[in-house]
Amino acid sequence: MKNFWEKLPRPFFALAPMEDVTDAAFRRLIASYASPSVPRVLYTEFTSADGILKAPESGRRKLLKRLEYAEIERPIVAQLFTAVPEHMEQIARMCAEMGFDGFDINMGCPDCSIEKSGCGAALIKNPALARELIRAAKRGAGDIPVSIKTRIGYNKDELDPPAGGWLTELLAEEPAAVALHARTRKEMSDVPAHWERIKYAVKIRNSRQGEALPCRTLIIGNGDVRDLADARAKAAETGCDGVMLGRAVFGNPWLFASADNPEQGGGTDRTPQEKIRALMEHLELFEELMAETTNYAVMKKHFKAYISGWDGAKEMRARLMGTESAEEAREILKELVRNAE
Repeated sequence: MKNFWEKLPRPFFALAPMEDVTDAAFRRLIASYASPSVPRVLYTEFTSADGILKAPESGRRKLLKRLEYAEIERPIVAQLFTAVPEHMEQIARMCAEMGFDGFDINMGCPDCSIEKSGCGAALIKNPALARELIRAAKRGAGDIPVSIKTRIGYNKDELDPPAGGWLTELLAEEPAAVALHARTRKEMSDVPAHWERIKYAVKIRNSRQGEALPCRTLIIGNGDVRDLADARAKAAETGCDGVMLGRAVFGNPWLFASADNPEQGGGTDRTPQEKIRALMEHLELFEELMAETTNYAVMKKHFKAYISGWDGAKEMRARLMGTESAEEAREILKELVRNAE
């Protein structure tokens, strides 16, 4: 098996898959700013396997756009969801043929429409089906590794074997990695992430090391991670192999940039001019890669993250929010850059 996970330095850092956020345009920008010295993994947006396999051609084309990637993004993992094992096997095979480095199953999304079809976090309540889906993905994925993204439980913490053993069920199928959002589905993101449970998850994994076939599954912690320095601290504290960052990437395509000092990295200290230019690049990539299939409105959720923290930012955002195209927004930004010079 071509398991890239095993070759990553520890700790490594992963970009969380976020719908209408970590799309092809934003990932391309993040990858272009990333430092070679930072071991990182990118995931696609989570995508419906059922939709790709069953939707009419126009819908299928739009969904497949989510799976486009560039070589600069490697290692790149495709994240899909379905509750149908046959579909899981088919889509994993397709992703392997598309050249992805890994295949990930979403078992943590709390969206009600996703759960209604038995996918996402609903699988925490159905470990038998979850395990069947992992096996199906492995059959389809062939040489590329299969991983899982999930939560520590549904209505309560279910990592402990006496409480249901959700992690134990997953580890029994030997996925390459399990990314754990350190909250339950019920908690959503309304409480601080329980990073002590990531430490316990590592303990559960390690307790299987004495078996005839040692558990090689990597544990990735996720939840409330501010930046690379915070990620490194959480990895050191819990012993997890990697850390996944999500909301920290908003307005910060420098998330995986790092100076020689390991405590540095990220874009929190970028100047207004740097942020404006980064947004202009983001808009250009959106036009190039996504404008034909994606509503321009998805770009607007990025404006506040990029344009904030200085005098006049509020007025600038208001102008941008009134635009109807990426080209119109870029012209406004160009004007602002010229006026500032």
